[in-house]
Amino acid sequence: MLDKTKYHIPEHVGIIMDGNGRWAKKRALPRSIGHKFGAQNFRKITRYISKTGVKVLTLYAFSTENWKRPADEVSALMVLFKQYLIDSLTDFREDDIKVVFIGDRSAFDPKLIELINESEEVAKDRKGMLLNIAMNYGSRDEILRAVKELCTEASEGKLDPQNITEKDISDRLYTGGLPDPDLIIRTGGEFRLSNFLLYQSAYSEFYSTETLWPDFNEEAFDKAIIEFNKRNRRFGGV
Repeated sequence: MLDKTKYHIPEHVGIIMDGNGRWAKKRALPRSIGHKFGAQNFRKITRYISKTGVKVLTLYAFSTENWKRPADEVSALMVLFKQYLIDSLTDFREDDIKVVFIGDRSAFDPKLIELINESEEVAKDRKGMLLNIAMNYGSRDEILRAVKELCTEASEGKLDPQNITEKDISDRLYTGGLPDPDLIIRTGGEFRLSNFLLYQSAYSEFYSTETLWPDFNEEAFDKAIIEFNKRNRRFGGV
């Protein structure tokens, strides 16, 4: 465990969980097996991060673009997601982790939506780390939805378009009211945000690791925090 007296722990961390398919391919296994092991690691690493002092963790689980993947892979992901939702009714209870789902849930099966709502209801009064699970999430779609909401309010005379602020936009995003991410971690070695928290991450530090998501363990997370502490965050200043 990181020494909190030695390292500054970011308040909000976002993680792009990449590499499940490549992890499976390296072992001559179906991609669905990679997703299964990735889901298992998700629980383990979330519990560890909650103990480090991180207040908000946002995990990119399924993007709006992921529907383009082969049907059998999407189906396997939905099965895993449903099982997680069933487990989540008791999952993270002892850790006091509050679970919230961000993204457009309307695309999911009605029973899946019901499970999402029930999972959030069960966890709503927990006081520990907030876990945002981004499902059917795309940042451009999120921003578009926020703009449409502002336009509607302006057309109804509820606000003056000339007085719209950055906060007004932020408040209408899925992460409204939360601090912007201090650190974005991407596993799997890629160096792109892939439509993840584009507005919120304007001044986030970005950290990429070659480690594939199923292998991203406590030590790998600690390395990201140590690297984060080497950064000089100027937020546009000198």
